[in-house]
Formats: sequence, C-alpha cells, structure tokens
Amino acid sequence: MSAVHNVGDSVAETCSEPLIGGAGADSPTLWTRAWRQTARAAGAVRWYMTSLMGDSAYATYVAHQRRHHPDAPPVTERQFWRDRMDDQDRNPGARCC
Repeated sequence: MSAVHNVGDSVAETCSEPLIGGAGADSPTLWTRAWRQTARAAGAVRWYMTSLMGDSAYATYVAHQRRHHPDAPPVTERQFWRDRMDDQDRNPGARCC
C-alpha cells in the first residue's frame, strides 16, 4: 500500500487494519469492546442505585446475621422492612421527606 492516498481510494483501501473486526476470529471487535464497556458501566450504575436506594439491605442484614449471630434466626424480610421503616420514621436523620 502506498503512503499517498488518492481522492478516489475507499476507506478500506487506505486503512492498514479493518475498522470492525480483528486479525483473527478470537479478537474482539470494536463493537464488542464498546458493548462490554457499556454493559460494565450500566452494571456499575445499577449497583450504585440499588445500594443507594437500599434494595440490598435485607441481603446485607441476612449475611451479617449468619456471620455474626449464626445461632439466631434472621427476621423475615417483611418484618425487616417494617422495622426499618419504623426506625426511619422515629429517627429521620438525613432524609429529604
């Protein structure tokens, strides 16, 4: 391939490597890498939002109970949320409402 490119040359003729795809079947394509990065970022946002909203609070509580109090059975999820909401009503702390 020459270093001088004519106006009529297509992009495929002037590039030394393909824009999409790789040298072999095992190499990830540009789109695959972009998709993986997007999925990873979306997963991080999902984790942050569920942690921020407290969606994983019961699972965290159960893990704590099993680790530190293995002989005591954890309360039911319904009772856990009831107790948590009652506690937040008694001690509003840093809530907006």
